[in-house]
Amino acid sequence: MAIKINEECINCGACEPECPNNAIYEGGTSWEFGGQTYGEGDAAPSGAAGFFSNDNFYVVPDKCTECKGFHDAPQCQEVCPVDCCISDPDHVEDEAALLAKKEHLDAVGR
Repeated sequence: MAIKINEECINCGACEPECPNNAIYEGGTSWEFGGQTYGEGDAAPSGAAGFFSNDNFYVVPDKCTECKGFHDAPQCQEVCPVDCCISDPDHVEDEAALLAKKEHLDAVGR
């Protein structure tokens, strides 16, 4: 399951540098995947939509592996001072899928 950042985010930015997949972006900024740049209104390559935020940091679900293959727990959750990095029920994946996503990201670039 990917992580999402809810509306309780205080925009401290603690989560962004902790993400090994570069899946976290500051609100209103474009995001990159596989060498392409995306922005507001763009769906992820998987078709995932509705994750972009102009107001708060946000997580691109196609890039989030819950830190599988890097750490024992999602690092954004570990450092968030207000516990706004939560599991995203709209993007549920098992460990095998998350590890496969990590391998794909290794191949195409984060």
